[in-house]
Amino acid sequence: MNLLKFDCIDSTNTYAKDNFDTLDDKTAVIAEEQTKGRGRFNRVWVSKNCENIYLSLVLKPQNTRYITNLTQYMSTVVAGVLKTYNVQPQIKWPNDVLVNNKKICGILSECVMKNNQLSGIVLGVGINLNTDAATISSIDRPATSLNLETGQKINKEEFLQKLFDVFWINYDNAMQNGFEYFKDDYLKYVDFLGKVIFIQQRDNDIKIKCVAKNIDNQGNLIVIDSNDNEKIIYSGDLIY
Repeated sequence: MNLLKFDCIDSTNTYAKDNFDTLDDKTAVIAEEQTKGRGRFNRVWVSKNCENIYLSLVLKPQNTRYITNLTQYMSTVVAGVLKTYNVQPQIKWPNDVLVNNKKICGILSECVMKNNQLSGIVLGVGINLNTDAATISSIDRPATSLNLETGQKINKEEFLQKLFDVFWINYDNAMQNGFEYFKDDYLKYVDFLGKVIFIQQRDNDIKIKCVAKNIDNQGNLIVIDSNDNEKIIYSGDLIY
């Protein structure tokens, strides 16, 4: 794995995408600070604290069949590492990681195309490791940080090393076998199945009420709608 570190950058994902052709496969782009950090649906990700993780991985697998499941794979990896700090992480489908129902990690994947062919993916990860309570309270959605949950400062380099170790050890298997390979681990961190939830689609503000029934072997969410019909949700924002 190649490692590129920046003191300050607009966005690690943007840098990785703009330089995708010249960066080697399995390059990690890390910044101490981002000026334009972003998450899913173009939401702002607060990125001013050098003690947090702002990371993007450049991935160019030969087999791209399951490349869209990488965000869910990374959420499982992050949850597993967080658990070693004696907290109880949860995964909010498809790939947000929470602690005590508050977001601690956001994951954003962006596919890179060349000549109408998929070249690979940039997998961005933001994790709140050491953030003060005032900053957390200023975020417009329920959020938290690992230091606030544990009551102690987190060693950033140690956390990063754990993250890389766990991610790479099963990366090839995940790419060869897809969501089904790590589904059991993913489900360990899911607590919304069987509950009433709302799904908000990316292109509108309408929230669809339904019951979360299951997650299929492709990582899609199976729900029961208000007419008692079973539906498959391929993307969206889950609220519960």
